[in-house]
Amino acid sequence: MACLVDSVDNKNIAGKDRLIFAMDVPDCDRAKALAEELGDSVTFYKIGLELMMSGGYFELMDWMIERDKKVFADLKFFDIPATVGSAVRQLKDRGATCVTVHGNQSIMEAAAENKGDHLKVLAVTVLTSLDRGDLDDLGFDCDVEALVLSRARRALETGCDGVISSGLEAPKLREFIDEKLLVITPGIRPVDNKPSGDQKRVVSVEQAFINGADHIVVGRPIRDADRPRAAAEAIQATIAEQFA
Repeated sequence: MACLVDSVDNKNIAGKDRLIFAMDVPDCDRAKALAEELGDSVTFYKIGLELMMSGGYFELMDWMIERDKKVFADLKFFDIPATVGSAVRQLKDRGATCVTVHGNQSIMEAAAENKGDHLKVLAVTVLTSLDRGDLDDLGFDCDVEALVLSRARRALETGCDGVISSGLEAPKLREFIDEKLLVITPGIRPVDNKPSGDQKRVVSVEQAFINGADHIVVGRPIRDADRPRAAAEAIQATIAEQFA
């Protein structure tokens, strides 16, 4: 735990910002209603492709920022480097805190070169919906952990600010990768480490931070709860206990 606390102190992450809520809902009106319901239990929101395609994405981003919320633009850019660089350049002055790109060398380089002074670029290592069998199908001749470590090293070298990684690989990232790299962990379930839905590599809230995560991304356990605010508050309480 001491190593985790040291990394947190170096990054000056506010306690409530450790929880990033995945706002995976069909439209911006529903997103705003859910954000109002969550109130101050959530300070950091991930808005991704579903809301992008629903229309009003940047209006929603502005609405959240006006209410002192941080926004994680989870758009997972994956295109030729020039296009990715241009997209990041368009986003850098919109007020988002961070954006995701896929962890290919040239894509990460283009994103890092165009991110400006305030936008953080996060490289996707291996999606938490993938396992060893999926990597075999994709032609990767290595295990998940090795691929995550390789992409994380490259992310740091290219100037990215952090990586998206399952909590299962976070300990190795902390052991072998520079401490300044942000580690954001999705696939969180506030129960035992059991696969759920399309997520195959999941961990609990406690285990994610013990393993070295800086932030966790939680969606369905809050969104689908009978009382979303109470679910978010319970997760925030669990996080606070890890750093007490």
